[in-house]
Amino acid sequence: MKAMILAAGKGERMRPLTLHTPKPLVRAGDVPLIEYHLRALLAAGFTEVVINHSWLGQQIVDYLGDGQRLGLSIRYSAEGEPLETGGGIFRALPLLGDESFLVVNGDIWTDYDFTRLHRPIPGLAHLVLVDNPAHHPAGDFALVDGHVLDSHEVASQTASRLTYSGVAILNPRLFDGCVAGAFKLAPLLREAMAQGQVTGEHFTGRWVDVGTHERLAEVEQLLAVSR
Repeated sequence: MKAMILAAGKGERMRPLTLHTPKPLVRAGDVPLIEYHLRALLAAGFTEVVINHSWLGQQIVDYLGDGQRLGLSIRYSAEGEPLETGGGIFRALPLLGDESFLVVNGDIWTDYDFTRLHRPIPGLAHLVLVDNPAHHPAGDFALVDGHVLDSHEVASQTASRLTYSGVAILNPRLFDGCVAGAFKLAPLLREAMAQGQVTGEHFTGRWVDVGTHERLAEVEQLLAVSR
């Protein structure tokens, strides 16, 4: 199975750090955020990785190269203009092949074991969900009997909402009918949910959406504790 790391965002909320450094190369514990993912992917048996990039993306290419230094094979999907999550993945599909692939947001930090995702999925997507962080208290979706549902569809049920972690397995068929350009991933997932084609799991380990300086400091604290 191949893996894709989404690394095309500008990271505007982390300025001035990201004025001259792409957010995936911002360091926590003196290691670039994206390198934590790459190390974890290798440990889980993933050897082929695709990385999309836009803002200051050449720095990512220069730092990681072809991945040989880390024991990986890395290929890149360059975007002249950011294509959002859906459009970015769609553009990279020729590099990812016809089988399901893992996708992970480049701007999160987690100790999730990617080995759990190195397997086929029954539907179009399998999402890793986490408890709602303070900055996103309403959550995104509900997890009911192993299936992920749009939270609005289960408003009358007792299932609580959880937050999408930015880690998933996707089947390329999820993008059937899409055309090149910028578009979001969430509408495709919601359509698949309505068809009962999205499974999920609840991860309760360490996870941080590194979108601000404060959350970067939170990662630094977690790393310090684990040393």
